[in-house]
Amino acid sequence: MLLAAVRSFIQRYSLLAHGQHLVIGVSGGPDSLTLLHLLTRLRDEFDLQLRAAHLNHQLRSEADADSDFVARVAASWNVPCTVERVDVESFARENKLSIEEAGRRARYEFFARLGNVVAVAHTADDQAETVLLNMLRGAAGNGLAGMRPGPRRPLLALRRTETEALCHAFELTVVDDASNSDRRFTRNRVRHDVLPLLSSTAGRDLVPVLTRQADIIRDDTDLLDELAAAIDPTDARALATAPLPLARRAIRRWLTGLDQ
Repeated sequence: MLLAAVRSFIQRYSLLAHGQHLVIGVSGGPDSLTLLHLLTRLRDEFDLQLRAAHLNHQLRSEADADSDFVARVAASWNVPCTVERVDVESFARENKLSIEEAGRRARYEFFARLGNVVAVAHTADDQAETVLLNMLRGAAGNGLAGMRPGPRRPLLALRRTETEALCHAFELTVVDDASNSDRRFTRNRVRHDVLPLLSSTAGRDLVPVLTRQADIIRDDTDLLDELAAAIDPTDARALATAPLPLARRAIRRWLTGLDQ
């Protein structure tokens, strides 16, 4: 069923092209192992060229063992694997970043060196958490739209419970990363405390609600961006006569370079 759901999601958003070279970010947890497993099942159907990629952040004593584990699993599924190490703590200090942001940036810089199309194992639960995190940061429409579906995120249609169930069903050993429960990280507090409390207060699972709202907001923001693109942000008269939401968006696109 999961394979069918992922195939449907891929076809709905045209996520994969036949013959595509795809780098897969693999931490060794249930989400990324499910992604790697499903894409190997779809490899012949889409004529995919796959490469697993694992970045060792050197933050835990088990990190080297995790790297070896990912390499062994990839080899057992006939997928080449690239493993690199980075001192994330030093990277964070040098760039004045939080450990969370430093790790994320280091991962994507690593992935980008390996290929243009990178798939990571974000699920619907990650989407809901992202929407809440962006809300806490005071984000507007683009932030509340969450992560955009695309080749980078083939599992956005799945729940975390489903990836865990698949690993159990196929008796896949997974990496147990204790940092995923560390409340010092904001996402973990949202994941383990805030979202469950909100769901309990609402009396229902809010993950489908938040992901559906993100889809609606994304459609709205795409339309607003299209309308704002027709406004010259350097033309004071055009800005003055445009509806305020579009004028603001045109200026923001200009300042951020999105209209170039």
